[in-house]
Amino acid sequence: MEPSQWIDVVEDKFKYSLRHFVIPTHYKDDVESILIPHGLIMDRIAKLAQIITSEYDNERVVVCCVLKGGHQFFSDLVHYMKKALNRQGKTLPMTLEFIRVKSYENDKSSGSVHISMSEKELRELEGKNLLLVEDIIDTGNTMKKLLERLQQYNIKNVKVASLLLKKTPLSCGYVPDYVGFAVPDLFVVGYCLDYNDIFRDLDHICAISETGKSKYAI
Repeated sequence: MEPSQWIDVVEDKFKYSLRHFVIPTHYKDDVESILIPHGLIMDRIAKLAQIITSEYDNERVVVCCVLKGGHQFFSDLVHYMKKALNRQGKTLPMTLEFIRVKSYENDKSSGSVHISMSEKELRELEGKNLLLVEDIIDTGNTMKKLLERLQQYNIKNVKVASLLLKKTPLSCGYVPDYVGFAVPDLFVVGYCLDYNDIFRDLDHICAISETGKSKYAI
């Protein structure tokens, strides 16, 4: 996917007032603005599903959710992929998988990636088409290390779909195969993106406020 196919979220243009949308009352002081309304998220995911599915043949694809944050995007993406058509104009056979990835211990990078799947489960991916579904690519370091780890299992094809790609100077340069939105270098929450496990129940993608950061800091 070329960058021209992403939706580039520019903060000054994509900064909707909280007055214009439904926000849970328990978060009314905790978010600064809405960057991506829920309806726009859903329409974009429907389009991503069409693009992704159209690039596969009739071979089965293992669609793998990167937990926790990716599960809502994963659920909605799979929903639309079931209705989309592949390169041969047919529906795409899929199996679903889930993985937890950890590259930090406390607040320090461990320099390696810890994967929740067992060695046996990873070896079962050999010769298969794998689509990793992630909520956001921040620096890209974790996904880059995960892909390096997966190389040893002779997977036929590995692609990554991320709902968000953060435009940050801290990026290692990694760019996923499919991107929903390129977002500003802000801490964003909602649509299962969290701040210390808070805000996963917020439908829109929002910029967290200083009040929210302070209230939910650990």
